[in-house]
Amino acid sequence: MALHDTVAANRPLIEDIRLLGRILGDVVRENESEQTFQVVEQIRQLSVAFRLRSNTRAGKNLDALLAGLSDDTAVTVIRAFSYFSFLANIAEDRHTARRREAAQLEGVVEPGSLRSTFSHLLAAKVGRSKVTGLLSRAWVSPVLTAHPTEVQRRSILDAARAIAELLAHRSGALSEAARATNEAALKGRVTQLWQTRMIRMSRLTVADEIENALTFYQTTFLPQVPRLYAELEAFTGEHVAPFLRLGNWIGGDRDGNPNVSAETLERAMSRQCETALNHYLEELHQLGAELSMSSGLTRVSDDLMELAIASPDHSEHRRDEPYRKALALIYARLAGALRALTGGTPLRPERSGTEPYRSPDELLADLRVVERSLLAANGKALVDGRLAGLLRAVEVFGFHLATVDLRQSSDKHEAVIAELLRTAGLEADYSGLTERRKRATLLALLQDPRSLRVRGASYSELATRELLIFETAAQLSTRYGPQALKHCIISHTETVSDLLELLLLQKETGVLRGVLGNGATTSMLAVPLFETIGDLRRASKVMGEYFALPGVQALVQAAGGVQDVMLGYSDSNKDGGVFTSNWELYRAEVALRALFLERAPLQMRLFHGRGGTVGRGGGPSYEAILAQPPGTVNGQFRLTEQGEVIASRYAHPENGRRNLELMVSGVLEASLLPRREDPPPVFLDVAEVLSRAGMKAYRSLVYETPGFIDTFTEATPLLEIAALNIGSRPASRKAGGAIEDLRAIPWSFSWAQCRVGLPGWFGFGAAVNAFIGRGRRAQRVELLQRMWREWPFFRALLSNLDMVMAKTDLAIAERYRTLVKNQKRGRAIFKRIKNEWASTDEALTLITGEPTRLASNPQLALSLKHRFPYIDPLNHLQVELLRRLRAPTKGKPVSDRIRRGIHMSINGVAAGLRNSG
Repeated sequence: MALHDTVAANRPLIEDIRLLGRILGDVVRENESEQTFQVVEQIRQLSVAFRLRSNTRAGKNLDALLAGLSDDTAVTVIRAFSYFSFLANIAEDRHTARRREAAQLEGVVEPGSLRSTFSHLLAAKVGRSKVTGLLSRAWVSPVLTAHPTEVQRRSILDAARAIAELLAHRSGALSEAARATNEAALKGRVTQLWQTRMIRMSRLTVADEIENALTFYQTTFLPQVPRLYAELEAFTGEHVAPFLRLGNWIGGDRDGNPNVSAETLERAMSRQCETALNHYLEELHQLGAELSMSSGLTRVSDDLMELAIASPDHSEHRRDEPYRKALALIYARLAGALRALTGGTPLRPERSGTEPYRSPDELLADLRVVERSLLAANGKALVDGRLAGLLRAVEVFGFHLATVDLRQSSDKHEAVIAELLRTAGLEADYSGLTERRKRATLLALLQDPRSLRVRGASYSELATRELLIFETAAQLSTRYGPQALKHCIISHTETVSDLLELLLLQKETGVLRGVLGNGATTSMLAVPLFETIGDLRRASKVMGEYFALPGVQALVQAAGGVQDVMLGYSDSNKDGGVFTSNWELYRAEVALRALFLERAPLQMRLFHGRGGTVGRGGGPSYEAILAQPPGTVNGQFRLTEQGEVIASRYAHPENGRRNLELMVSGVLEASLLPRREDPPPVFLDVAEVLSRAGMKAYRSLVYETPGFIDTFTEATPLLEIAALNIGSRPASRKAGGAIEDLRAIPWSFSWAQCRVGLPGWFGFGAAVNAFIGRGRRAQRVELLQRMWREWPFFRALLSNLDMVMAKTDLAIAERYRTLVKNQKRGRAIFKRIKNEWASTDEALTLITGEPTRLASNPQLALSLKHRFPYIDPLNHLQVELLRRLRAPTKGKPVSDRIRRGIHMSINGVAAGLRNSG
């Protein structure tokens, strides 16, 4: 039996959870009271009984207990369960890393590991030169975004990392005294958590979001990415080009967020640069301590001696230590670059009198001098440690740290273009033009070198802000390097004119240089984002007509020959349900693949706008990459990492590296293993039938049921989520109560909170029943089973449905249903949800043969088993406080404690479920 399947392998996790639970219990007793702790225990036991249905009166007893709690006690209990769940997550992350370490020691090859991938490649006779050849032109990039499901404060995350480190220390052999010291330190950190405010007092600003994201670079990406490259090179046996890079939307994503501006973009780039350079400076300082070699005891290259001679360090103590003197010069020049680029001050002051580095290439050149000198003097062991990591970090992160994307909605671009044309007297009503006339107008202007802006004219705030952010982007690209800003994403791309409008804005602001069709170049590609079902169906047509325009393909070729196309998972799901969303995405990719084959040598890079929930494209990235249509990866892959998923994947450094490894392995396997053929036509035909039936069932409930939006709003904490200070972005794109106006993120987040998870599964049961109900049931069932066995797309989709179904709890959801004002309507809608859940559950069992959810994923099943006793009480408490908030006692004002308690429960449930947004 595999290591991770044994009971013994999971015993350390259980012990860690019990230890942290006991410590938290002691902290609650000491900081609150024994009585409070007993209330917590009583609620936990009743919640477990409610889940197991072991006590028929558990629900009523729980209701009575919760109703009798004071507001203050309710909030305290919510904090306790939130931290129980939080600490269990830390223990689970630590256990994941521990299992991996044990597996490596025992020689167990984990699926998705580089060892497993290279084993597959070797078996398929894929040579190492082919791997390095692919990686030399590849681009793989997780892109961090800020969204309104990001719930953890930085203070809480910092404490979590400290607790994880203390748990890791307990894995070794400790004396009794050392163990006691360790436990005391753990108690100190848990006490810190208990006495730290869990939620923010004010809404996050964009500056806050920038700082929160940077913590993951400091703790995980900067130290772990070089390690991953080193592991990769151990398999290839040669240097691997920097293909794995980080991306970022924070500070540049303006779609629906009026708080993002040229100022936030500049701040994001400055802070990113500062973070990267400070990391390099610290590594240089540590290298100075390590490279203490005397020129009297080892050979030193002439180039290294030149650096040492030019060093501002003239200490007599280092007269015969050329490496330290050379590193002092490199440190001083890099510190000068930090001051020049960001205005920042290095932690350790540099010696003055040196010229700052102007680019990361100059820094790399000097570091290579150090490397070559060491290698020439039998110093490979010295290179392979810190110096190799620093060299790789500079190669990957440069002076920019991560590529920042700009994003704006197409209607905003159109409004600015319309204003520019109207003010210039060229077109009074641009928005009223047909698509054909829009294209003609835009092409003519793109081929005209003159500016559209009228000197001295007054422009609206929107136009001024939009033009300024592009002008700022052009300046920042020059300052921080060409990798700093490379993509302008157009949300809601529907037509070719949406792309041309962006190009014209780029031309107007200096991002695009020259005239289209006559050697024009751009530092930032126009990237369409196709989001709705209709948009996805038109994607290949829009791109084909775009490339056919004079000068467009040449523009893309001049920018590197790779065109990004972003696909949105969230809105397509909200539009048509989970199966239809995934199917239309699959079809769009296949159609785009055919288009780019016609447009060779132009290459396609798909950018997957995935969220945390399955309803928003979430799920394991390795399986998702392998499930892509054949021929659509080819070394090019970008995806968004959003909300609380960022913390769950990257807060723990080792687990962060593992997630990056899974992404790299998936891309290598999808790109290099013998070409998979497209699935049999019958599979595609069945998927189309399932899609139509699933979409019909989904839209019948969500869009065609009278009063559905009111029921949804009242049965979930949607309005309370909108008020929660967990993101700088509003919950809706525009005012109004329509499903269409609601952002897909709070839509999914709200369903996850009430434990229905509707966007992640609804409609699949109806789709399967419609298909197998057409006659010849046995043959149709066997066909579905064959699709599950043989088609990675279908198998991955069902695996994700299986996961989200396991996280639902309709008994808890029923308690949220009692919050609906129109009880008759609420019961009717909820009955339809329950019936469809049962149908989907039966369909999954019928196709997979697995009688229970997560039967094929025992580790996740165990994880949920450990988490539910802490998540369920939060749901029960959330319902009680929502009831108090929405129906207050007459004459008694609603206390701030109730609102705070609701927000804490939202925080706790999201952190416990881990991929709810």
